[in-house]
Amino acid sequence: MSFTLPIGAQAPDFSLPATDGRTYALTDFADASLLVVFFTCNHCPYVVGSNAITRETALKYADRGVRFVGINSNSVNTKPDDSFARMVEVMEEERFPWVYLHDESQSIAKAYGALRTPHFYVFDGERKLVYTGRGVDSPRDTSKMTVNDLDRALAEVLSGSGVSVPMTNPIGCNVKWDGQDEHWMPVEACDLV
Repeated sequence: MSFTLPIGAQAPDFSLPATDGRTYALTDFADASLLVVFFTCNHCPYVVGSNAITRETALKYADRGVRFVGINSNSVNTKPDDSFARMVEVMEEERFPWVYLHDESQSIAKAYGALRTPHFYVFDGERKLVYTGRGVDSPRDTSKMTVNDLDRALAEVLSGSGVSVPMTNPIGCNVKWDGQDEHWMPVEACDLV
């Protein structure tokens, strides 16, 4: 079994607290035509560098029923900047057009096989995975971006065609697993094509 969720897999359920004070589960997004679940955080330069593009993509497809859910699974013990309190501050400052959830136990990151921040998962109306990987090809510096894989995948699914490139390597910081140093990464992550 591969470390990250395979194409065609059903979206793993979750029940996680959000920065808006609510707790969300997969069923809370049942009205979404497509659901983008992405693993993100407060501090990673690849996240910070591409947040504006992720925002643009979320807003572009919002009126077509596409919902975005950001999940921070980083260990606060490894990276104190990724605390829930800081998540709340970030959302107050940035007003991102997505729900921002905290996966303190890291069980949801493990269920999805999150490798990096950011790491995107696009699920169709039946919540089957149709795309996973990077958002763009230069997330740290989007002025050098040549392709927006997330935008392309959403456009293709909404047009009724299949996703031409359903899997890409996520580009970003490693997920900060509890009890591991910052540079640790599962061996399986190197096998992701």
